[in-house]
Amino acid sequence: MKPPPFQYHDPKTLAEAVGLLGTLDNAKLLAGGQSLMPMLALRVALPDLLVDLSRLDDLKIVTRTPDSVWLGALTTHAAIEDGETPDVFNGLMRAIAGQISYRAVRNHGTIGGSVALADPAADWPVFLSTFGATLRIVGRNGVRVQSIDDFIQGPYETTLSTGDIIMGFDIPAPPASFRWGFSKVARKSGAFAQSLAVVVAAGKGGPVKAVLGAAGPKPRALVATAAQLEIPDSSEQDIRVPIRADLNAYFGELDDYQKRMHTANVLHAARNMRAQ
Repeated sequence: MKPPPFQYHDPKTLAEAVGLLGTLDNAKLLAGGQSLMPMLALRVALPDLLVDLSRLDDLKIVTRTPDSVWLGALTTHAAIEDGETPDVFNGLMRAIAGQISYRAVRNHGTIGGSVALADPAADWPVFLSTFGATLRIVGRNGVRVQSIDDFIQGPYETTLSTGDIIMGFDIPAPPASFRWGFSKVARKSGAFAQSLAVVVAAGKGGPVKAVLGAAGPKPRALVATAAQLEIPDSSEQDIRVPIRADLNAYFGELDDYQKRMHTANVLHAARNMRAQ
């Protein structure tokens, strides 16, 4: 199939892009296009206006400060995979990026587009939630800052309204002693995730955070699991109990297979973290 007719604009400035979005209610933003283009071809998305952001260099800026990393919304998965972004996360971002779909998709797909779509199986929302990242969003009423956990409301549902554009992400930098574990379950390489787990710790004996994605409407922190992982001598059998408790608390509609899968995936991420 082919998409129905629509207006197309490629603005040269962010202000122009915001202005264009205000001209028609049924407008779509084109970033990397790896999700939107198939939706257009299948006529799942039927916009009257397509605003192409690819020429907006302001959305491609990547900077580092002593306390945080700023990633412009148009930063591609491939740029992260190839180490073109500041590697203050000891390789975690590269590990996540390298397992997203296929290289052809990673060459064009962007972190902003992934987060804006809010697919429950998306990788970046899990990572951003783990570090308490915030988004900067520009719209008709100016710029606002919002946490990733508040931004994503549910499956494919965010706080974006007509005229809003994600500018980028401010991600707090971890301590030098930071350790991490990442584990992903998919039916085959490049397929959508069935389970995504990130476990991070501030050194040995420091605070732990565990976040699980692809298990429900949005990523959730596994509070009981993290508390158990902060006990140095806790065994994997000890950790299974709070994982199951967290799954029941946050993702209560899972069947037995899904509970076993997510439990094994979180344990794998925790094992990788502890090995560092």
